[in-house]
Amino acid sequence: MRERTDPFPYEDIVNLPHHRSQTHPHMSMEERAAQFSSFAALTGHKEAVQEKARRTSERMELDEDQKRRLDEMLQVLMQEQGGEAEFTVFRPDQRKSGGAYVKVNGVVKSVDAYAKVIKLESGECLNITDVVDISIRGGN
Repeated sequence: MRERTDPFPYEDIVNLPHHRSQTHPHMSMEERAAQFSSFAALTGHKEAVQEKARRTSERMELDEDQKRRLDEMLQVLMQEQGGEAEFTVFRPDQRKSGGAYVKVNGVVKSVDAYAKVIKLESGECLNITDVVDISIRGGN
């Protein structure tokens, strides 16, 4: 180690005792460390990016043949209430445009053509305009 020949600029205060405030309580090491922790300046940014990246499907338009087949299946369901069926239903997304196609299985309680609702025994109601496919169990 080399000896210093020039005067040390803080030599007069280096050996003074550490000052402790008489008015403010002493801060713990954890509280001091928290002052230097990272700061999330963009709160919610990660969630916003994930939401933007989340994919949705657009509602498909049914052609005349698909509409006719669905109408036939609905007629069968209206006559055979209590039958089990699987429905492919479009569920609109609550946060962005589009939605998702989901499969719903259940026993049909009733079909209300006037209100355009299929009621299942589970209590779930399906909007007929959101149904894109129907598979009746035990036959098709």
